[in-house]
Amino acid sequence: SPRRPGPPDGGWGWMIVAGCFLVTICTRAVTRCISIFFVEFQAYFGQDYARTAWIHSIVDCATMLCAPLGSLISNHVSCQVGIMLGGLLASAGLILSSFATSLEHLYLSLGVLTGLGFALCYSPAIAMVGKYFNKRKALAYGIAMSGSGIGTFILAPVVQLLIEQFSWRGALLILGGFVLNLCVCGALMRPIALKEDHKTTPEFLEQDYVPKTQKQDLNRMPTCSPLIKAWSHQCLCYCSWKEYDFLLMPGFMVLAVSVLFMAYGCSPLFVYLVPYALSVGVSHHQAAFLMSILGVIDIIGNVTFGWLTDRRCLKKHRHFCYLFAVGMDGLCCLFLPVLHTFPLLVPFSFTFGYFDGAYVTLIPVVTADVVGTSSLSSALGVVYFLHAIPYLVSPPVAGWLVDTTGSYTASFLLCGFAMIFSSALLCSARLAKKIQRRHLRPLSSDTGPKPHSWTNGAIAYSVTAELDQKDVEFLAAGTNSYSKR
Repeated sequence: SPRRPGPPDGGWGWMIVAGCFLVTICTRAVTRCISIFFVEFQAYFGQDYARTAWIHSIVDCATMLCAPLGSLISNHVSCQVGIMLGGLLASAGLILSSFATSLEHLYLSLGVLTGLGFALCYSPAIAMVGKYFNKRKALAYGIAMSGSGIGTFILAPVVQLLIEQFSWRGALLILGGFVLNLCVCGALMRPIALKEDHKTTPEFLEQDYVPKTQKQDLNRMPTCSPLIKAWSHQCLCYCSWKEYDFLLMPGFMVLAVSVLFMAYGCSPLFVYLVPYALSVGVSHHQAAFLMSILGVIDIIGNVTFGWLTDRRCLKKHRHFCYLFAVGMDGLCCLFLPVLHTFPLLVPFSFTFGYFDGAYVTLIPVVTADVVGTSSLSSALGVVYFLHAIPYLVSPPVAGWLVDTTGSYTASFLLCGFAMIFSSALLCSARLAKKIQRRHLRPLSSDTGPKPHSWTNGAIAYSVTAELDQKDVEFLAAGTNSYSKR
């Protein structure tokens, strides 16, 4: 297909948004609703908090740990194939989980298999939205990511009802059929070719390390995958480096470290909100309703923050909006241990849900601002990969603290401080970068070397005044024009 000069910011892009919306419902919302099964699993298998919490941890960990695999399939095979395959795996995992006879069975089926299926769907679908939108990127992501909130709002009471009517086995079986809708979402992900996509065959053929005879052979080959055309050790190494060269960017490094602490803080709350509410005397339906409130307010956070950060006044401050939302969620976790009644837990669900939706929307936007659109799919795969270890460790650690101390206070305080530290780290790095730029600006304007430039046809050259005049004359020889600025 012909390459577009830039993202269309509409058209079929809205169908991509709709597909990503459904993907987030079938992946993130279903993952959140697994916490509703927590009490059922604990009672049926007779295990403690820490061992039961591993189920939710392994689902989240597998989803994020295998995110780079989803990006790899999306980049080199097809986004459509990857999402459809992920839908089949996730559905199979949920269906097999309905026949579980032990927690270890659930670790493998509901944890590993379903998590792997979600991984193949999640990051490629989110990256596709970034390829179709530029000017309205935050709004598009706000709508797409709101599927997590609206899915939680609808599925939480529905799952509770299914458990009461068909037991937890029947509820998992029905969820397995529901997750098959990921295959429909994959069919909507029509690929798009942009001029800024730099991983193309001509670029490989221009490199010095490709032998001349190999270039001639590759040029005679029919049109096929760039990966097949450049099938040599050197070209593969170059391809891999071009896909992941953003890993050495200082801005991405700081974002990655902050994501580690943010992921550690946010995961346990979705696992333990319902058990905590039940422990302070809230009924089962009211506890499920708290998850519904959190989900529907999550939608408002998705859309409103997406719309606000697309405005001209806030577009340049997306990083600070992101860290503000993460910090507010951390404060909410710090106050949670003193909330012991349903009327007090409702405002908590409102506040935490809103800012959770806000920063989830801004994760791909901030990542795109750091690495650019051409590397977004690979970068998102790495960012979600970084969620894996915190998602795996934090719920069992929180469960161990509950088993040891007999209360949820230590667990929620640790989550709150982790998220606040994540926000403070990113804020400090951004402020340090601004101060550095402010100090370097006068030096570059006063003492910087004066550049010389000339043109040769359509090609422009530039050197500095540090070159000798003979060097300048030699370089300028044969050019059409030369000027000194």
